Amino acid sequence: MNRRGFLKASSIIGVGSVIGASALVAACSNEEKMTPLKQPGEFYVPELPDKAIDGKELKVGIVGCGGRGCGCVQQLMEAANGIKIHAIGDVFPDRLNKLRDMTKAQYNQDIPEENCFIGFDSYKKVIDSGVDIVVLTTPPAFRPLHFQYATQKGKHSFMEKPIAVDPQGYRIVMAAAKQAKAKNLSVVTGIQRRHERRYVEANKMIQAGMIGEITGGNVYWNQNMLWYKNRQDGWSDMEWMIRDWVNWTWLSGDHIVEQHVHNIDVFLWMSGYKVAKATGFGSRQRRITGDQYDNFSIDFEMENGVHLHSMCRQIDGCSNKVGEFIQGTKGSWDSRTNEIKDLKGNVIWKYDNEAAEAEYKQHNPYVLEHVDWINHIRKGTSYEEATDCVVACLAAIMGRESAYTGKAITWDEMSKSDLNYMPEKLEMGAMDMASYTVKVPGKEQK
Repeated sequence: MNRRGFLKASSIIGVGSVIGASALVAACSNEEKMTPLKQPGEFYVPELPDKAIDGKELKVGIVGCGGRGCGCVQQLMEAANGIKIHAIGDVFPDRLNKLRDMTKAQYNQDIPEENCFIGFDSYKKVIDSGVDIVVLTTPPAFRPLHFQYATQKGKHSFMEKPIAVDPQGYRIVMAAAKQAKAKNLSVVTGIQRRHERRYVEANKMIQAGMIGEITGGNVYWNQNMLWYKNRQDGWSDMEWMIRDWVNWTWLSGDHIVEQHVHNIDVFLWMSGYKVAKATGFGSRQRRITGDQYDNFSIDFEMENGVHLHSMCRQIDGCSNKVGEFIQGTKGSWDSRTNEIKDLKGNVIWKYDNEAAEAEYKQHNPYVLEHVDWINHIRKGTSYEEATDCVVACLAAIMGRESAYTGKAITWDEMSKSDLNYMPEKLEMGAMDMASYTVKVPGKEQK
């Protein structure tokens, strides 16, 4: 059978589209034994063409002109035709000018001076400038308020993850997400594994029952320390913190929320389970700036009693590991090898990268998430991803707070908590830096 015939046959038996021959054999021999976790149509499967469909020109507003904002512009341009960068906003003129210059140099698009806004309220001016869609890429602390305003104004939103760093932000996003759905808006977030071909295909296999009922898992994000900014002469406390945002809990949520949320989300997405409790620990060993930890180990207990072990670390010179592992009653899936194995260790499915390369040209999930977003907007079909993303964010927040305090924390406690990391005043100037200290578990928190 040639490859085209094989792919057709595999789809007929309901196994999936891009799979290896061993999966076809396994599915045929175990067809009666495979009990789907969810039936087709009961879970979202994104359409991932190489490029979004054409349609009317979309005027884009960019809120946050740093590295992620610049990256989103490039990925949007690659994802779709008819994209016009209409307005941009940031708190720092140098960042705004960098994105403005890049847009002119790479795409020959001039952003007029009257559509360039500076300040903590620049997001309102961008959203009110006549844009159709908005890209929200400031430090995560500001995401809930920006999304809330964009939704009130009826704008489709792309939000880089994480989209909340504390329970108050979680509740704001949850309320805005319901409003977005009621308004038929399309909202996509930066949990790009949900738009990555190999993850989407693996999820199809898991939902088809190939690993059986999910009984546990392990998720990892262990890497070297991320970037940091030493304070420069003339920078106020607020300016330094925002320029060094990835190292401050109030701005980033700590790296368990800022980065490791990807891996936590994968388990919640594929299992469909809900977190009930988090018990964890962590510490600060070698971090240079900020008030964050540089390692966490969290035991997440689901409502049905299944446990997920979460591990993340940012320390130079240590072994690195990023990925997800899910165990089931009939087998397991490992994202790092793109394989499903039975209980004897035999590979029964493997993502067929060769077939994917033959069928598609675009494989970058950072581009494909924008393809999915623009397709929904141009087709007029609502898609709301904020709820799933913010649920994963709150789970990560639970893990962080458990490590910070040394206490087990339940979902109900955290979702109702009045914990709010946002400063009372948002303005460039002095901050009470003495209040930004590294948390010590088992001691009263300030």
